[in-house]
Amino acid sequence: MTNEEKFRKAAQAIAGARALIITAGAGMGVDSGLPDFRGDHGFWQAYPMYQRLGINFIGAANPAHFERDPAFGWGFYGHRTNLYRQTVPHAGFALLRQWIERFHLEHFVVTSNVDGQFQKAGFAEDVILEVHGSIHHLQCLTPCRTAIWPNREEITLDFETMRAQLVPECIHCGGTARPNVLMFGDYSWLSDRTRQQEHNFDAFLCDHRDVPLVVVEMGAGTAIPTIRHLSEQLGHRYSATVIRINPREAQIGAPHISLSRGSLEALQSIAQELETL
Repeated sequence: MTNEEKFRKAAQAIAGARALIITAGAGMGVDSGLPDFRGDHGFWQAYPMYQRLGINFIGAANPAHFERDPAFGWGFYGHRTNLYRQTVPHAGFALLRQWIERFHLEHFVVTSNVDGQFQKAGFAEDVILEVHGSIHHLQCLTPCRTAIWPNREEITLDFETMRAQLVPECIHCGGTARPNVLMFGDYSWLSDRTRQQEHNFDAFLCDHRDVPLVVVEMGAGTAIPTIRHLSEQLGHRYSATVIRINPREAQIGAPHISLSRGSLEALQSIAQELETL
């Protein structure tokens, strides 16, 4: 099947659907200028200061830093917070919303990203599942209680040492606050907010069990395959058509659709086919 035929098949699947599930990994943000941390060298390209310190992504995204040296823990997550606040979602987000409106699609977003880009692009909070939490919410490090609150902290840092100049505090006990993000080897992450999102997603699946369903997966790699496994599960259990978009790891078995492109390029190509329907 040629690429043109694949894009046409994807467009036909979207046009014939009643419900759309968008699944997204780190590659979804690349076209917005965000790094996907592909391998240690990809991480160090984005953060050369950590290469000098001999720390990779797993080492940086570790809750132990908040316990031993909160200012250093907040160096990485403070920079990420500022970066995500400044980032403008690429045009692919708007294309997805246009299709939802044009074809009257019930929809839900499931993402492993913690960047809040779908909310910024106009997707409603109650149709988003952030499986690893959100950097735009905080919790107590201890935690002293199960409270989760919005991250309104202004965080400045020293790029030479990757240390925050001010450590956010828990609004209840005054101890160290941390992002409500699931890190590597994390035992203190509060999952209540994500668990409520999971309940919303389960209800969505229950309500749309018997309708034509399409999954558009973008930028979900094999290194941490949570999103890929979910997409494939939906294809198997709900007879959904999965459109997998990934420039390097697009492989998926028939009858699903494999598009070896970046997210924005693939969505734009599908949009062109949709204009001919």
